Amino acid sequence: MTVPQSDLPCSEDALLGGRVKLRQPHHGYRAAIDPVLLAAAVPAGDGDTVLDVGCGAGAASLCLASRVEGCRITGIESQRDLVHLANDNVALNGLFGRFVAVQGDLLNPPPRLEPGSFAHVMANPPFLESGAASPSPVAAKAAANIEGEADLAAWVRFALLMTQPKGSVTFIHRADRMERLLAHLSGRAGEIVVFPLWPGQDKPAKRIILRARKSVAKPTRLTPGLVLHEPDGRYTAAAEAVLRGGAALQV
Repeated sequence: MTVPQSDLPCSEDALLGGRVKLRQPHHGYRAAIDPVLLAAAVPAGDGDTVLDVGCGAGAASLCLASRVEGCRITGIESQRDLVHLANDNVALNGLFGRFVAVQGDLLNPPPRLEPGSFAHVMANPPFLESGAASPSPVAAKAAANIEGEADLAAWVRFALLMTQPKGSVTFIHRADRMERLLAHLSGRAGEIVVFPLWPGQDKPAKRIILRARKSVAKPTRLTPGLVLHEPDGRYTAAAEAVLRGGAALQV
């Protein structure tokens, strides 16, 4: 089979110990461990529908599709070249019918995305507020790292809008924006779980995974989270199981 190609200069990389092939741009945002950890935290099962907001080249969706064979994933991405690339990656991984990326702006989503139709929504929003840092000269990288017209509140609103009642929303974000993320979810979702990602023992968390359920009134939990690295810099066994072994995170 001939795999369609986007027009972006790309490298071909691998995730989950080589089980997932990922073509991604040489320049701009490049997937590291964040989308892998995000996908591992989504509680999807066979037959569930999942929306990946800001899917980029599809790293998180591909990892989730690899772990949960019966789920069906839709990705929404505003950059046309990345939509083409994500769908190239569908072909590269033989995932036709399992994952499709569509172009759209979460402030003006395409009509095919029906509100309340997804069992789970996942997102890796830009980490920095507009004006908080100098944008990268590479437009795609700037869009991935710094909020544009759609701020964090808009990402949360859209994720909840698309989730069916009692469905889940899962975000990965900076630990120092946890308070803001919790505030946007307040009164709209419950059973919130905060899962810190510790760079190493006795080191402050820089990232968190936050998961919540729409229209559910249960208290918030803070979990032990995951320690990523041993003192010598190697991944811990628990991190290896997720990042290379494809295990789910016990959020």
